[in-house]
Amino acid sequence: MNPRNWHRVAGWLLLAVLMLAAIHRLMQPLWGEPEIALEIGGTYEDMINRSSASFSPLLSGHLWLGIPMVDARLRLIDPQYGFITPLARFFTVGFDDNVIEDIRMSPQIEPLLLDDALKVVLDLQDQWREKGWVAMGVRNDPTIADTPEWRAKLRAGIRHGRSFWQAGDKYQVMLLLGRFKNSRNPTEERYLITLSIARPWVPFDENEEVWERE
Repeated sequence: MNPRNWHRVAGWLLLAVLMLAAIHRLMQPLWGEPEIALEIGGTYEDMINRSSASFSPLLSGHLWLGIPMVDARLRLIDPQYGFITPLARFFTVGFDDNVIEDIRMSPQIEPLLLDDALKVVLDLQDQWREKGWVAMGVRNDPTIADTPEWRAKLRAGIRHGRSFWQAGDKYQVMLLLGRFKNSRNPTEERYLITLSIARPWVPFDENEEVWERE
């Protein structure tokens, strides 16, 4: 390729990259972290009015999944049980027409080192505990903890960390933490956190319920 043409192509590529970066930047809120603020059973319109992050268009009359258009954190709105997550790149909201049915997300921008993943998990569990959520089914799925035993199991890939939390008869969360093979960091141990949030869908025997006390 003629050197002059090569420099011209490189210049256009650089300009395209800068334009994409500028567009992404313009889609972010002017201050604070981008946020999707919603309530289970709330409407698409209320979510849009409360949120600082842009969101995919409404699909009226359908069961559908929507996504934020930028990395965004979740703020679950509830006067008693509300909580906030870190920024998420994988973040879907399920709708029945314009009514919010459920949320599935990974509260992280990329797969995390174990120390960082545990910090996120423990912070979420602390928020739930402080707001009156209850750990459920702990006989089979104990709450995740930063202990040598938990670290050994997670690192060995023997099991995913899994815990269930419930807020009265209003919400249930399933939290998963497990090893994740990351091609960008093939020599490092990376971990993925997944949250599923909806009205209670997994039944628990009353004898399995454990109220965690300080």
